[in-house]
Amino acid sequence: MSLKRLSWHGSPRSSNMAASILSRRTAVLFDITKLNSQINFLPAVVQQIANYNPRPLWLNIKNPYIPDKSNEKTPDWQKTDKYDRKRFGRYGQASGVDPAQLWPSHAQLEEMIGEEREWHPPLQVMLGNIAAKEKERTAKRMEREKIIAANMAKMPKMIADWKKQKQETKQKQKEEKVKRERLLAEATERFGHAVDPRSAKFKEMVAEIEKEEKKKRKLLKRKKREDDAGLSPAAAESSQ
Repeated sequence: MSLKRLSWHGSPRSSNMAASILSRRTAVLFDITKLNSQINFLPAVVQQIANYNPRPLWLNIKNPYIPDKSNEKTPDWQKTDKYDRKRFGRYGQASGVDPAQLWPSHAQLEEMIGEEREWHPPLQVMLGNIAAKEKERTAKRMEREKIIAANMAKMPKMIADWKKQKQETKQKQKEEKVKRERLLAEATERFGHAVDPRSAKFKEMVAEIEKEEKKKRKLLKRKKREDDAGLSPAAAESSQ
């Protein structure tokens, strides 16, 4: 017996079979070890979801709970059509619910159709809405371009007016500077020393000078009217 066992173990065929079995067992053990190591690295939430085993929902089909809608102690939510639909979907005919009563009424059906039309309109309506919005967008763009074109046409005049206003402001500032220097020079000549333009003495002198200039302008205007009135009869006689 020992010779047969020794001769069997010593054959090349038996050695190959043993080596093949050992290699398969090693590969299986390696795959299991690798899988366990990968599972350990998974997040806790994923492992919890993978290991979740929900309890079966035991339904009492033979004697289901049927609420008494005429009883005051029955909750209001168990008297609604929604709860009846839920019971019929869970227990079927054993729920005691008439399926014909689960269909929506005419008013509810009209409301559902209205909501369907509002939130899910037909393709033609959607295309019409898109075309209307595109038309409105195009009209707004054309109106904006029209306003821009009109403003661009006014741009040369606006630039010219701005330059003119700027030049007038600059000229006015220059005239005020010249006038200020002239008044300071006149105040120095009148008082014999430099005068602070913020002093009351200088302001009184300026008011007096402006009063005199106003009087002179008034006299010149009157003289001009008198001269024009005196020349008009002579011009009439010469024309005759």
